[in-house]
Amino acid sequence: MSSPYTGLLPERWENKTKELIAKHPLAVAEICEVVRIVWNQIFESRITSRDYRIGVDLFPTPQVLGYFLHELIPLEFERRYPGTWRREQTAAEKDLVYIPNALFSIEIKTSSSARSIFGNRSYAQEGLTSKKSKSGYYLAINFERSPGKTSPLQQIVLIRFGWLDHQDWLGQAAATGQQARLTREVERYKLLPICLTE
Repeated sequence: MSSPYTGLLPERWENKTKELIAKHPLAVAEICEVVRIVWNQIFESRITSRDYRIGVDLFPTPQVLGYFLHELIPLEFERRYPGTWRREQTAAEKDLVYIPNALFSIEIKTSSSARSIFGNRSYAQEGLTSKKSKSGYYLAINFERSPGKTSPLQQIVLIRFGWLDHQDWLGQAAATGQQARLTREVERYKLLPICLTE
């Protein structure tokens, strides 16, 4: 499909993003609520018969915490809206699937960076080897990186929602580079903060 930003100068991207968010079937307040509930439950959960706790006994890497968010957010929406929302079932689907209309499905990205989010190199190579479209709605969650095993629990620092096109992703110049990033303009105008941080 063509980009909803086609023909728009960057200074008009923010208004277009607001329009796209307003058309989405999920309210931003509920998205924020679910992200916060899931994040808090990760740290409240008990693991194994020893009742080990994340942030007390276990200190996962940002990748592991991101994995939990990536899996649990879709599960929470699936539980709230059975038959309407579900998590991905195939590699061709977004992370959170809107069953009535896949256009509103959401890709979830997490990062322990203060503001940026990243994708793997395939995000900058639409049509070559990618199995699912890299264009569409994105939920971006930035959280604190734990500075050590005696520190307080990490917090969510930024929750953004918006629309990205596959052309927005820039691959690393080096042939061996495995990361894709967004420009500052794209992060500023196409991913908008949707709730206050705690």
